[in-house]
Amino acid sequence: MKVQAEVSLYPLRTASLSEPIDQFLDRLRRRGLAVEVTPMSTRLEGESGEIFQALREAFDAVAPGGSVVLTVTISNACPAAT
Repeated sequence: MKVQAEVSLYPLRTASLSEPIDQFLDRLRRRGLAVEVTPMSTRLEGESGEIFQALREAFDAVAPGGSVVLTVTISNACPAAT
C-alpha cells in the first residue's frame, strides 16, 4: 500500500543538530524512497513496508549516538505528490 509520511527528528543535548539529522536523511535516501526535505520536517512517499523499515533503520543508526526524538505521521489518504 502506498503511503505518505511526515517525519521530524529532534536531536537533544548535542552541540551539533545537523550531524544526526544528516545521518538520518542519508539512511532514508539509501532506501530509494522519495524524500522531500522542508525546513521543519521531511516528507516520504512509498510502500508502507519500505517506509516503516527505512524509519526503523534510520532511527537505529542515529539513536546510539545520543538522545533523539522522532515524530512520524503516516497516511494512506493524502494525495500522492505529482
